[in-house]
Amino acid sequence: MGAIYQEVPPLPQDLKVRIHESSLVFPSKQTQRKSLFLSNIDKVLNFDVETVHFFASHKDFPPEAAADKLKRALADALVAYDFFAGRLKLSSETGRLEIDCNGAGAGFVVASSDLELDEIGDLVYPNPAFAQLVHKTKDFLKPGDQPLCVLQVTSFNCGGFAIGISTSHTALDGISFKTFLDNLAALAANRPLAVTPCHDRHLLAARSPPRVAFPHPELLSLGNVPATGPESGVFEASSEDLDFKIFRLTADNINHLKAEAKSKATGAARITGFNVVTALVWRCKALSAGDDPNRSSTMLYAVDIRSRLNPPLPKAYAGNAVLTAYATAKREELERGPFGRLVEMVSEGAMRMTDEYARSVIDWGELYHGFPNGEVLVSSWWRLGFAEVEYPWGKPKYSCPVVYHRKDIILFFPPDDEGESTGSGVNVLVALPPTEMQKFLKFFLEFLN
Repeated sequence: MGAIYQEVPPLPQDLKVRIHESSLVFPSKQTQRKSLFLSNIDKVLNFDVETVHFFASHKDFPPEAAADKLKRALADALVAYDFFAGRLKLSSETGRLEIDCNGAGAGFVVASSDLELDEIGDLVYPNPAFAQLVHKTKDFLKPGDQPLCVLQVTSFNCGGFAIGISTSHTALDGISFKTFLDNLAALAANRPLAVTPCHDRHLLAARSPPRVAFPHPELLSLGNVPATGPESGVFEASSEDLDFKIFRLTADNINHLKAEAKSKATGAARITGFNVVTALVWRCKALSAGDDPNRSSTMLYAVDIRSRLNPPLPKAYAGNAVLTAYATAKREELERGPFGRLVEMVSEGAMRMTDEYARSVIDWGELYHGFPNGEVLVSSWWRLGFAEVEYPWGKPKYSCPVVYHRKDIILFFPPDDEGESTGSGVNVLVALPPTEMQKFLKFFLEFLN
C-alpha cells in the first residue's frame, strides 16, 4: 500500500491582485474601554496567522454583495470580540503585553484578481502566492497602526472569491478562531451569535507564587530577554532552498498505520489517526536529518487544554488554550523500534498534559522568557473545521493557512474530498532541503508499506 505523494506543481506566482478599498471597521455598538489581560500562552504567540477561504461563485451573492454582508457582520462581531478592534501594547504598570480595547477598529480590504478561481491551481497546494489574498496588518492605514484583525475579500473573474483573514495569534487559537468564523457567518446571515465567547483570560493566569512542578524540556528559556515574538527554534523561517511535497494519506493508509501500531504496541497507547500519522512523519523527519544513532529528536505538537483543566475551561473560551506536547527518542529507536512504541510516545505527550502539568507550563512562562523547543513541530489544521463554516453563500471550497518557508514545521491539512466523508484522510505538507527530502521520501514509503 503506497501513499500518494506529489511534487508541488507549477503554480501562478502572481495572482494579479489589485486593492480597491482599504478601511477600518468599528464596533456597531459602543464598547467599554479596557485593557485585556493576556495569559503567558497568549503573549508568546505575538505573530499573525493568515488563512484563506475560497468560495465558488453564487448567483445570489456576487463578491460585492458578500463583501458588503461581511463588512456589516464584522462590525457586529466587534461588539462580542471587542479586543479585535483594539491594539497590542505593553502595560506601563506590569511591563506585560496586553490588548488595549480602544475601539480603534479592524481592517477591511476589497480587492480583485484578474484570474479565475480554477486558474490558480489545486487549492490544496499551499501556493506562497496566496499571501496576496491576505492583507498585511503592518501600518494598515497610517504608520504604526496595526489592527489585530484584517479581512480581505478578493473577487475572481469567474464570480468566485476568497476571504483572506489575518489575525494576531495573541487573540485566538485555532479552536476559538473557528468559533469566531461560525459567529461571523451567523451574523452575516442575520442570525444571533452561534456561541457567546468567554473572554476571562485570567482563567489561565499563573499561580501566585508560580510553581514549576515538572521539568519542561519542550521549552527553551531565552534568559531575561522579554519575549516579543517567535525569535527562535521551530518558528524560524529557513534561508535554505527547500523542496516541497504533499503526502496525501487516504483513510486506507491511516487504517493500515493503525493496524501496524496495534500489532506492536506494548502499552496503553491511544491509536488515533493523528497519533499514527504524527509518529510516521516524526520518524521520517528525524531519520532524514542525520545518521548518528545516539542523536536525539524531539517532536512537538499542540494539545487543547480546555477539557484537561480542573475545573475545565468554558468551551467558548476565546484565547489561546493550547500547549505544546512532546516526545523524545534517539535516532536508533526511531529507526529500529516498533512503530507501536513510537505511537505510544506520541500518545504519552498528550496524556502528560494534566491540569497540574498545564499549570506548571503556565507558571514556567511567568518565570522565564522562552519558546517551544524541538526539532520538528507538527501543526495540525486537519480537524479544525474551517471548511465546515456555513456562510450565507455556502461553505468554502477549501480553507488553508498561508504557508511560509519553514523546514521544521510539518503541516496537516484536511483533504479536498468531494466523494469521501470529512476527515477521512489527511494531506501532509513537508518542506526540506532536497537531500533531506530524498531521505524523507524513502523512509516514508518504506515505513508506510
